[in-house]
Amino acid sequence: MRTLHGPLVIAFMGLGMAAISQDKAQIPSSPGPKRGDTVLTTSFDTEAERAAWPLASWAQWVEEPGRGWCLEVTAAPESAAETRMVGIPLDLRRVERCRLQCTCLAKARDVSRPPQAYNGVKFMLHTVAAGGPAWQNQNGVFGTFDWKPLGFSVNVPEDVREAWLYLGLQESSGTVRFDDIRIAVAAVRPPRPLPDPDAPPPYTGHALPRLRGVMSPNTFRDEDLRVLGTEWKANLIRWQMTTRWGAEYGHGQDYDLTQYDAWLAAELDDLDKALEACARYGILAVIDLHSPPGGRRPDRDLVLIHERPYLDHFVRVWERIARRTKDHAAVWAYDLVNEPVQNGEPSPGMPDYLGAQVLAATAIRAIDPNRAIIIEVDHWDGAEGFRFLEPVPVPNVVYQVHMYHPHAFTHQGVHNQPVGIAYPGSVNGVTYDREALRKHLAPVREFQLGYNVHVYVGEFSAIRWAPDHSAFRYLRDCIEIFEEYGWDWSYHAYREWDGWSVEHGDDPNNHSPTAEPTARKQLLLDWFARNRKP
Repeated sequence: MRTLHGPLVIAFMGLGMAAISQDKAQIPSSPGPKRGDTVLTTSFDTEAERAAWPLASWAQWVEEPGRGWCLEVTAAPESAAETRMVGIPLDLRRVERCRLQCTCLAKARDVSRPPQAYNGVKFMLHTVAAGGPAWQNQNGVFGTFDWKPLGFSVNVPEDVREAWLYLGLQESSGTVRFDDIRIAVAAVRPPRPLPDPDAPPPYTGHALPRLRGVMSPNTFRDEDLRVLGTEWKANLIRWQMTTRWGAEYGHGQDYDLTQYDAWLAAELDDLDKALEACARYGILAVIDLHSPPGGRRPDRDLVLIHERPYLDHFVRVWERIARRTKDHAAVWAYDLVNEPVQNGEPSPGMPDYLGAQVLAATAIRAIDPNRAIIIEVDHWDGAEGFRFLEPVPVPNVVYQVHMYHPHAFTHQGVHNQPVGIAYPGSVNGVTYDREALRKHLAPVREFQLGYNVHVYVGEFSAIRWAPDHSAFRYLRDCIEIFEEYGWDWSYHAYREWDGWSVEHGDDPNNHSPTAEPTARKQLLLDWFARNRKP
């Protein structure tokens, strides 16, 4: 969630969009919005376009040779803690069921590195709906660079009340210029078929009533799996193969394929040991390629939808994994890519995030025709991504969702985010309780019933220090919804980082497990006690 920190210094306009020329700011009225329709386009080249953006003392219009007029925002080092953004309102009611693609050109000089990835150069859309406020922008934009495109995609809420487009700097000093703003319809939500009351049970890839378990540690230890399978009675582990993610805004070793393959070889050796332990202790495993070849760009997009060598390597990696594990009885499913992100269009000639998964799945099917393949959705595998999803043309597929909503509650205290947020309770003026969680997950449930598919919750959690045992209540409500809907699930995480650990208490400064089970641990144990073993 992109909250506004520090002194808020924003210039805004409350008079609508009349000052922007009609040929640059309208959507065709009939038969309804469609992909490619323009919501807003402006290059600041006319007085009317510039007049729509009221300026403060730190913003000005600059005429750059060869480019024309552009908006410039400047913050001195002593003003770096401020938010300096120029904004205009947008009426998005006619594109409520659409995903928008927002792009601009930006040029920066000496923009300081912000304290959070979502700060710095800000080209941002802010919406307000019944479900609360939301902010979306490209992350990791700072430094000095010549004109380059910025962009992101955003799902317009069904009941959008307000929308604002902002340009400027947040918690950074330096100078940035903006030009060629464009917002267009990237996708229109597809209609869902009605549930078929006579549909057979969906494909699950296993013969058990339910899979209930955890996300794995980062390193194999036989004792961890022994405890999980024999004492905790879990029957599922999502085995993550993850690098250290490299530099915060860089590709790290994921981008060097020689280093990547050396890392992968060690991970596959660990996977072999983990699968043997799973077989001994009655656990099924999801093989989770948490770190795909190429990693992520600074805007968090998957590199493999932009650069062909990494896409090809992604497919080869999955062929390698399938050949190595296809006959192992402990494997439940192949989880193709963790939390994909696609902020804009893929590079020319490249598939989108879903098409890349289909390529890998098709290659796997040539090797292993039966094992379940798990598909994840755009924007970090959140529930909203299901609104625009349609089934993939691959047999024996399970669809995964992650649940960390509201993020301000589940991740309080992580990366210096505000703390003291209780559940049930209010976040940004919106009340969150079990029904609010159910409403958030509605797109997943509609997809499940409309297409008769199986759903797996690969990750869900709440930070252990949430006040007044809030994490327990949140986890309880989530699990009861998952169980009602027949979804398999794995808690994040088991013996990874103690912030998510159910074996640790609610004091963030105490890094030792508790002598007696926490309420959160007992909650998991009570559900695991219902498991049947493979």
